Amino acid sequence: MVMDAAAMVPIGMGLAAAGMAGAALGIGMIFSKMIEAVARQPEAEPTLAKYAWIGFALVETIALYALVIAFIIMGQG
Repeated sequence: MVMDAAAMVPIGMGLAAAGMAGAALGIGMIFSKMIEAVARQPEAEPTLAKYAWIGFALVETIALYALVIAFIIMGQG
């Protein structure tokens, strides 16, 4: 069975969008570990917050890349 390119576009978009699930898990882990660390050592909160936001921004770019790839694939169909 051979699929034409138009039939593969939704499959490709779904696979590209699956990258956003990984980013969501990463963001959840970043902030859950930050809350744990602040609960253990409250005086380190300003430093931890700075690194948590940097990590959040880096993980969020992965989700944006996945979204852009999904839109590029959508334009191919």
